[in-house]
Formats: sequence, structure tokens, C-alpha cells
Amino acid sequence: MSTPLLAIRNLKVSFSHEGKWVEAVHGIDLDVFAGRTLGLVGESGSGKSVSSLSVMRLLNEKQSRIETDSIQIEGEEIKDFTEKQMSEVRGKRIAMIFQEPMTSLNPVYKCGYQVSEMILQHETVSKTEAKQRVISLFKQVMLPRPEAIYDSYPHELSGGQKQRVMIAMAIACNPQLLIADEPTTALDVTVQLEILKLLRKLQSETGMGMVFITHDLGVVAEIADDVAVMHDGEILERGTVQQILQHPKHPYTQGLLACRPPMDVRLKRLPIVKEFLDGQWQGGKEQILRDLQITSEERQEHLKQLYSQQPLLKVEGLKTWYPLRKGVFSRVYGHVKAVDDVSLEVYEGETLGLVGESGCGKTTLGRSILRLAEPTSGKIWFDSIEVTALKGQALRDFRKQAQIVFQDPYSSLNPRLTIGEAIAEPMRVHGIETDSGRLRNAVCDMLEQVGLQAEHYDRYPHEFSGGQRQRICIARALAVNPRLVICDESVSALDVSVQAQVLNLLNRLKEERHLTYIFISHDLSVVRFMSDRVVVMYNGKPVEMNDADALFEHPQNEYTKKLIAALPGRRYSETN
Repeated sequence: MSTPLLAIRNLKVSFSHEGKWVEAVHGIDLDVFAGRTLGLVGESGSGKSVSSLSVMRLLNEKQSRIETDSIQIEGEEIKDFTEKQMSEVRGKRIAMIFQEPMTSLNPVYKCGYQVSEMILQHETVSKTEAKQRVISLFKQVMLPRPEAIYDSYPHELSGGQKQRVMIAMAIACNPQLLIADEPTTALDVTVQLEILKLLRKLQSETGMGMVFITHDLGVVAEIADDVAVMHDGEILERGTVQQILQHPKHPYTQGLLACRPPMDVRLKRLPIVKEFLDGQWQGGKEQILRDLQITSEERQEHLKQLYSQQPLLKVEGLKTWYPLRKGVFSRVYGHVKAVDDVSLEVYEGETLGLVGESGCGKTTLGRSILRLAEPTSGKIWFDSIEVTALKGQALRDFRKQAQIVFQDPYSSLNPRLTIGEAIAEPMRVHGIETDSGRLRNAVCDMLEQVGLQAEHYDRYPHEFSGGQRQRICIARALAVNPRLVICDESVSALDVSVQAQVLNLLNRLKEERHLTYIFISHDLSVVRFMSDRVVVMYNGKPVEMNDADALFEHPQNEYTKKLIAALPGRRYSETN
């Protein structure tokens, strides 16, 4: 093969911690070639992003230390470049797309200005020429109404549109190398597919090399030519995308592939990475199916028992509309129909999946059922009690029986409360336990049920990982012994390995505590694994409702077919 576009040799990165240097990346080598994409795969904390930020020299110099034998771009050594020299490299020769576009774009500047600023910094052009270049770039990344978006602020755009603005900024100066750091993690599957197609198209037009950082091997299947698997700061395995995805050699890689919920079979639980590292699944997929697959007879018996009873929750003609106002007197001129005439039933012990793209109304529906968002019209019954008529103490009593787990565990936990206090708070509010000693014991027991430890009681949310914080939120929701739990995108921001652990936990707790779930997600493979039935929502309305297996195997609605077709990595999932 030709000379690498980017060649890294023996890269080590250390961070200052409590007066000591702790090594996070342990002497890795990487090669990226022009016109090819290297998928850099691993869990959070594996060193993927740190390695890329080291190449760009974007780490805090006071808190980090970079050691390397060589970092070369097209054979030119850049490891000893001054900050002034690196400022010429960034954006012009190496560009980066960051994971969260909302925090990467400055909220006080218009999108067009922020992209034109990149052009003006690296090229000698007028402001008018730069503006025309930006509008052309917006067209190239297929943004609708590029002239209008030029004058829009980031908060006025959707997540997918903000990510396209970031891509336009990254390619503005025709970089030789593009580093894409988890650019599709929080996006719907359809938007994700569009972004992946766009990146492939731009690469074919410009011949740039690309490093695509992700924890999702399904996404790697769609975008990468070569793959390097990272874990604990080391490269465990590397090869072409076909070699890694079809014939993984390292147990860690095998675990990453296996812990993603399959679309072709139904499992009792998901294998986890630790089990592969411990040698539990040496028989591969055959052993997993033999030990964990649910037979069609078992499934039919489960469904028969489930639907032989009365519904626990019943929703009829539910509408949640938000008024649009304008003028000095805030005159209502229309409505946003977030939930528009939804009727459904949920049976005790069932998991009902709600799927659809962002803005389809699934989260608003979940919040409306709990009366966290007030319905405009329609009726809700919970165990024969009309929820829409409840007020005061009666409504608080209902919320004791129906809880919610939110998408972002960090923002839904008070950073000033220890996790023990956060879990104890709803128990105090609902009068479940008032004695401080017994309350602490109950919280410690709840922590252990979700896989944490009693000694974690006095720690604060920032001291835990994302997966651990989500376990804390689950413990808080279950502390009041609810019958219904609404999980609102509760695993969407987690690594696939941590996601598998949390999904297994939710299913175990469901069995032990006789829970009923409404599981909201844009991830169809996760929804199929968790759900008995699935409702597909579009523009505030349910467009298809069916048994989960039947819906994914034989979708009837064109929108459902579009969602399923957009699932990443389908061409490799059937061979592993």
C-alpha cells in the first residue's frame, strides 16, 4: 500500500491526577490512507478521542502530556510543530467533527458566520466570497434552504442539520484528513444513514482520508474500510472491515459485536463484553443461540398469558397540542400537534415499544400519560382510574404507581445531592419510609438491586460513569415500587456494551418486581429486543402497531420500512 496520509508511531498520552501522571494511551500505532476510512472502535474511556485530540494538539497542555516517536502528515513530521504551525494545520490539513454539534457551535453567532470564519482564517478571500463559499458548502452537505440557514442560529436547527453545519465547517478548506468523533451517536437512524452517506460521498469527491470514531460496529460496517479496536488505551485488533466484522479474533471485539441486540432472533438476555473476556462464549454465535434464544413456543405462551388479562393502561383519543403565538397580544395562530389522536392499551407485565424519529411525539406521549405534559383532550385510564380527571393528592398517588426514567441521567440528577439522597427523596415525598435508619437501608438495598454498592450512597453524580448514573436513575424510579415505568430513550447515549448491561438489568427488574414498561427509543434493534408489541409514530400519530417480531419481519407501513432499512450494519449482522 502507498505511504500513509497519517502515520502515528508509539503514541502515549498521560493525564495529571492527584499529583501523579496516569497513562491513558499506551504506545499505539495507527495508519490512515488517502481515500480510505479507518474505523476507530471501542467503549468510552478506551482512548479513541484522546488519541485524535492528541494529533490535533487540542488537549489541555497543563493537565496532559503527549509522548510519541512520530506523527506524520504525508511524510511531514508534525510532532514538534509550534502552536502557530499547528494552527495552520488545523482546519486546513486536518479537520475534526465533534460528537455534540450543539456544544461545538457557538450559540451567539449565526451558523454561516462560524463557517466563513474558518475560510477567512486559512485563505485570502473577501467576506463576500467566503459567504458564497459557505452557501455552496451548505448545498454540498444537502442542507435545506442554505441561504436561510446561513443566517440562522444553532438553536434554530435540528440535530441532523447542526451536524451538517459542522461537516461543512470541517470540509471548508478541503482538508487532507477528516477526523469524525462519534458524529452520529445521538441521531435518529434515518438521519444517521444520511450523514454516513454524505461523508462517503464527500470522501469519494475529494479523496480525503478519514478517521471515524465510534463504539457501534454496525455504523463501522457502513462507513469504514479498515478497523482498529481500542480497549484501555491499547489497540487489540486491526484489519479490514470484512476481517474484523466477519472473523473477529479478540474476545473483546467478539463481545462488542455480540452485545448489540440482534434483529433476526429473540434472546432471553444479551451477552456482555466481560463474559467474552472471561471465556464464557468460546462457542460463538452457536453457543449463544443454544443457551439464550427464546423459542417460538415459549414466546407464544408468554404472549397468550400476557393478553388474557385486562389492560393496565388505556389511552383514548389523546391529543397534546401546543399553541403558536405571535404579535403584541400573543394571538394564537396555530398549533404544534405533538400528540394527535393516539389510542392504545398496555397490559400488565408487557413492554410496549414506542419508536419513531425525533419530533414524532413519542416523548410527549410518555409525558402526557404521566400528566407531566397536560393533554389537550382525550382520556387516560390506569387500572380503571381516569388519570385525566385526577387532581392534587390523587394525582400524586398515581405518580407513585407510574414513574419515568429520562434520557440524560446526568441532567436528571441534582448534582448537589448524593445519590443516596436522590433515591431517598421520592420515598420521603410519598411517605414510604420516614425513619432515617430504615430509609438508608432501603436505599442501599435498592442500589445493590441495580448493580451498585451500598458504599456508593454518599457519592455525588459526577463521580459515576454514564451507565452507572443511569442505574441510579432506575433505582430512583423503582424506589416507590411503581407498577408502570416509562423509559424515555434511557439507553440511547450509552456504549453498546454498557447498553447491554442496562437492558439486561431492566428485564431482570421487570421479572422480579412485576413491572410494566413503555420503552421509548429511536433504536429499532433495542426496541425489538425489549418489546412485546411496538407502536411506530410519525407526526404525532401511530402509523403502525403490531407484535414486535411480526412488525420487524413484515412491516406494512412505508415509514416503518424506511426506519428498518436505515438500521446500520445489516449486511454484516446476518453473517455474525
